[in-house]
Amino acid sequence: MKKFEEKIWLDGEYNYRAAYGFVPNIHAYLHDDDEKRDCMIVLPGGGYCMVVPPEAEIPAMEFYNRGMNVFILSYTTDITFSVPLKKQPLNDAARAVRFVRKRAAEYNIDGKKLLICGFSAGAHVCGTLAVHFDEVADENADYKDISARPDGVILSYPVITTGEFTHIYSVWALLGKDAPKEELDYFSLEKQVKENTPPCFIWQTATDNLVPVENSYLMAKALKEKGVMYAHYVFPEGFHGLSVPNDDFFAGKFDSFTMDQVMRAVAAVKNGESIDVSEERIAELKEQFADDKKEEAPPLPPNPVSLFADVAKWPDLAMEWMKRIV
Repeated sequence: MKKFEEKIWLDGEYNYRAAYGFVPNIHAYLHDDDEKRDCMIVLPGGGYCMVVPPEAEIPAMEFYNRGMNVFILSYTTDITFSVPLKKQPLNDAARAVRFVRKRAAEYNIDGKKLLICGFSAGAHVCGTLAVHFDEVADENADYKDISARPDGVILSYPVITTGEFTHIYSVWALLGKDAPKEELDYFSLEKQVKENTPPCFIWQTATDNLVPVENSYLMAKALKEKGVMYAHYVFPEGFHGLSVPNDDFFAGKFDSFTMDQVMRAVAAVKNGESIDVSEERIAELKEQFADDKKEEAPPLPPNPVSLFADVAKWPDLAMEWMKRIV
């Protein structure tokens, strides 16, 4: 396996005020051969506050082991709720698609499918790119003529709507607490699906405890109305954030590199160098990330892999769905 990290923005291109030195990047997991392979870019969730590790390497390795060349995108988030993200995560995702496509020969994906796979808020980023890809311009001459349209999109327990069934904390981090209706509508994806939206694979559990399952139904309905090819699976039980519920997931076997921006922001807060962060949020973050704080993981049910054996089959279903993408 060839593993490496690449920043997707050049010096001077990336200007998000609350980045604290972080630059969005991709981590690559490529097969060490010359075979041309389909490609997956994984976007973990985290409520637009962080890019969480359990939804990074676990699904990346799942699709790598199924023969794909895979990348994990660490996109812009804001755990301080100080500088609304607006279109920056969308721009990160569009640049990531263009960045990978520009290097298609180097990455051995030339002529193959390029898909994106997001979880929760990361699925919202993916869905936003799916419906707005043709509106995201790139000022860099090396990328401006490269398509940002994915060939297919996997939406795992996605945040879709900014309406009744939204995940409000994701919306606050993305747009702030007083976003105008125009912005809320732009990021309410069920209102933005077009005939040229790429094929979508959606899955969620009916008992999702953070993002209401209605989000998935809203997106599926919008895709059907616009004649977009899609698959939609709702599993009867499972908590939010199940990623790929295999042995590694429940054992916590994953790297934490996606937390880079969070830890930079927390360090700035602790050092009194944060940007526009409220005193209330500063106190919360100092408590949450106290140096001596030890958090115990919630107890797992007996035989969790067996309990969620049906949910664990979603990558099988996704691989079959990919075969239908022309």
